[in-house]
Amino acid sequence: MTTLDDWRDRPLDEVLALCRDTVEDPDYPTVRRWRELGGKVVGHFQVYSPQEIVHAAGMLPLKVRGAPVEPDQADSRFGSYLCSILKTSLELVLSERVELDMFLSHPICDAARNLAAIWGRNFPYPCQILYLPQNANSQYSVTYLRDEYDRLKESVEEVAGRRVSDDDLRRSIALYNDNRRLMRELYELKRETPWLVSAEDGYCLVALGGMIPVEEHNELMRAVLPMLRSRTAKPQDRVRVVFEGAFCEQPPLDLVRMVGRSCYIVDDDFLIGLRFILEDVASDGDPLHNLAHAYLETSSYSPVQHDNRKLKEEMLLDRIERSGAEAAIVGAAKMCEPGLEEQVAYIQALDKTGMPYFVNEFEENMTSFSQLELQVETFVENLLFG
Repeated sequence: MTTLDDWRDRPLDEVLALCRDTVEDPDYPTVRRWRELGGKVVGHFQVYSPQEIVHAAGMLPLKVRGAPVEPDQADSRFGSYLCSILKTSLELVLSERVELDMFLSHPICDAARNLAAIWGRNFPYPCQILYLPQNANSQYSVTYLRDEYDRLKESVEEVAGRRVSDDDLRRSIALYNDNRRLMRELYELKRETPWLVSAEDGYCLVALGGMIPVEEHNELMRAVLPMLRSRTAKPQDRVRVVFEGAFCEQPPLDLVRMVGRSCYIVDDDFLIGLRFILEDVASDGDPLHNLAHAYLETSSYSPVQHDNRKLKEEMLLDRIERSGAEAAIVGAAKMCEPGLEEQVAYIQALDKTGMPYFVNEFEENMTSFSQLELQVETFVENLLFG
């Protein structure tokens, strides 16, 4: 099924404009088109979900990441002092912008652990909680997670009305291996020649992967990456930065644009769940075991995965070093307890190394950026001319 407006044989700038328009559209036109063609949709909340299981059942895994909308209906379902993404994610469905057949959440924080229950009170379809291991260092973590994935698979099969075989899973794993490989190529391009791909275009190319079929996203990325490499743009006098703190709630695209006007974002944790597995998942043996092993042993980091082998401060410093960044932008979503706690640890680590950094809080539906842009420009000027 083709869900994205025809982009083939169009110039690169038109393709990128289509990607931006699609990602910024709160009505999710690609999901609507999928449903019109008879497809079913499983929404999965931040941060990471094994999309392969949903895809293997012939359904569309939709990354539920909130939206820049007012939570007019969802506000009454939540308390006041909570992050925006919880409310706007539910608002998308209450306002019928998005229609789901199943919802999957994760207990990544005190607020999100209740999301599936609240969702389930408002909709008749299954609303599941996927319990990723709290102790990633236990010798039984892989076995536990494999069984948890099997439980999820049974629920997915019931919604899809069909059985998911090991071969189905292997085919999906192969497609998502290709997808993650293509996104790694995009990030290599951002690190090596960031003037060839703007911050907002890099973001949108990744974000599309959470709202269209993986086969379609792979085709798009295979077409776009060579066109990006062939651009003749020249490097400008901008500071190379790493943006950290967007693992769950996403900054508005206008904020990403604003930072990109004075900085090259050479690495980040935008939508990290779509890129969380860093190597190909094995295709032989038990596919559920392979997915569980990949999540625990060959994955990135985030404040909501607790693994003593992956200290977040050290991982951030490594990300900065590998990308050749000259500074860090350490953000956090307002009311995000894990993000704000980790922000303190990041700042202490950056202070120890002398790495310049800029700290900010954001909210997905913020609309005014003039004061923040002035602060970022001042920070950049101090680095360039101070």
